[in-house]
Amino acid sequence: MTVLMPAGGGVARTLIDHEPPIPFEPRAEDFDLTAGLRLVRRRLVMIIAVSALLTLAAVPLIAQMKPVYHAASRLMIHGPQAPALDAADPGPEALNIVSETERLLSRPIAERVIEDMRLADRAEFNPALRPASLLDEARAMLRGLIDGERPAAAAAEGIERIIPEYYGALDVRREAGSNVIQIGFNSQDPELAAAVPNALLAVYLDERKAGAREQLDSTIAWVRRRIDAQRERVDAARDAADRYRETAGDVSADARTEEARSMAELGARLDETARSRAETATAISALETGSDEALGGIEVPDGIGALQRDLRVQNKELEKLLQTYGERADEVVALRAAMLKTRTDLDFEIDRYLQAQRARLTTFDRQESALKSALAEARARLSRSAAAQDELTRLLNGADAEQATLDKLERQARALSAQAALPAVEAEVLSAAAVPLQPQGRGRLFYLLGAMLASVFLAVTAAFVREMLDRSVRSHEQLQGIAAIAPAGLLPRLGRRAARNLPATLGGGGAFAEAVRATAMALRRANGGKLPGSVVVTSARGGEGGNPGPLLKSGAKPGVSEFLAGEATFDEVVHRHGAGLDFIPRGAIRPNERPRLAGMAEIVKLAKASGRFLILDSSPVLRSTDAAYLAEMAGLTLLVARWGRTSRHAVEAAAERLAAFGASPILVAVNDVDVDKHALYGFKDSELFSRR
Repeated sequence: MTVLMPAGGGVARTLIDHEPPIPFEPRAEDFDLTAGLRLVRRRLVMIIAVSALLTLAAVPLIAQMKPVYHAASRLMIHGPQAPALDAADPGPEALNIVSETERLLSRPIAERVIEDMRLADRAEFNPALRPASLLDEARAMLRGLIDGERPAAAAAEGIERIIPEYYGALDVRREAGSNVIQIGFNSQDPELAAAVPNALLAVYLDERKAGAREQLDSTIAWVRRRIDAQRERVDAARDAADRYRETAGDVSADARTEEARSMAELGARLDETARSRAETATAISALETGSDEALGGIEVPDGIGALQRDLRVQNKELEKLLQTYGERADEVVALRAAMLKTRTDLDFEIDRYLQAQRARLTTFDRQESALKSALAEARARLSRSAAAQDELTRLLNGADAEQATLDKLERQARALSAQAALPAVEAEVLSAAAVPLQPQGRGRLFYLLGAMLASVFLAVTAAFVREMLDRSVRSHEQLQGIAAIAPAGLLPRLGRRAARNLPATLGGGGAFAEAVRATAMALRRANGGKLPGSVVVTSARGGEGGNPGPLLKSGAKPGVSEFLAGEATFDEVVHRHGAGLDFIPRGAIRPNERPRLAGMAEIVKLAKASGRFLILDSSPVLRSTDAAYLAEMAGLTLLVARWGRTSRHAVEAAAERLAAFGASPILVAVNDVDVDKHALYGFKDSELFSRR
């Protein structure tokens, strides 16, 4: 602890003669547009350093870059040249461009190209022939640290390590809007860059031709097997139709027509027999009745008709005789006898005719039954003939269908045989790859410039991130909102020469002297317009405030330690400095004995009684309670924050601790201000140290 007092008991005039300068308050839009530029200027050293480091790190990689040559060949896919197999079969499909592209990238073709071009003997494509890079060694080291307990996986050997490198250099793509496939390859060897696409085309065409020929041969063999099997099916179908025709008999249309005609005749005969039978039954019924009216309604034989006519004539004559002679006349009796004989003859003839009709009715019944049976049999035969005809038709249709299938297969076989005479691959090489004369891409200078630009971008990004994470105090604007504190000004950083000649510095009109005067005025305003009798100067953490020890020769004795221990009087511990200040040094260091801070109140009283302005330089607030204890005794407390180092949280914590011990008011001064960088911030006080 060091106590400073102005000599002669008064206050140094250099601290009170001038008012603090009025802070410059620029408009907000003045620095919103240039905030990014100011940030770059503030962090210019960091940006340059990071950019240089990143660029230097990229230089070895760029130096190792080798020129890469690119060559390409072009392949066009045609439509099918073989004709369609028939009208219903579209024939072979055209080569699909997507499928052919995938075939060009297939593993078997890749293996053949790698083997033919001996890519395994080139370090460009065989990682086993390349020396391990620092990045590979770092990866292996990290993998060993992470998976140290796990068995290492066997490294890919042989072609497995070359395949990824080959595919990485190969470029197979379809040209937009066309059936052309472009095959490109990158290599450090221009001749190899041209040879690989040509070799790939040769291998592709060979395998495509062999595959198409093999597929065509297998298709022809399959069709021929189908033809043989189909012929057997046709023969079997025709044999089945012939056997059925032999078994079913004649089931032709003529036979069915004859059978239908016979059925019609039988039906007509059955109808005629039924009609005759009905007439005979009617005659029998009339004959059995025996009345003249019934007999008159049927057709009878001539004999019966003659007897009927004679009987009717005799009846008429009998009526006349009865009218003329009466019942007993001989003529009447004779006529009655003749009529009796006629009736007897008539009845005899009717009985005989009735028997004949009954016999005829029986004959008609037998004929009708026979005709019905014959008609039913004819109908059954016709139905069986129709079913047989349908079955035979089905068998014949099946045989015709099998024959149609056989004909189609034979046409396919002929078409495939014709197709075998055409080229097997429907592709055409438009242009072979030529040896490139110039490497592709940009030169090393281009990549170096790109690396420099990328490094600058990353450095600026890092500067922005660093600025966002920076919470250090650089202006009183950042301390707004912290209770119990008031601004006391900004103190610029002193050079070594100015620090060694402090009296001259304070007496001059420089920025530091003006800042000290502004701080003194802030102390006076905080104390009601006059300087307090004593001020405690402290900081939040160590190394943030000032250290007057070297300036005031703090090694002088006796000092505060001896006074508090009662080993020296007040006048004995006060020493005079050439700068015009009286000071009390710390005194002897007593490691095992803590100073009696209660005795500091006596020093304050004696300094006040002698008219001296007392400045108490205390230990940091967050490290010791001495500052809080002294702040309770002193009139004012000056908390010093170091520009760009002390964080706002530290200032807030120190202020809260001092306020808890009753220190009020608490003034905050920001010291060690880098005036050049401070002017690059957008704070209102950024113009205080402007050279203009």
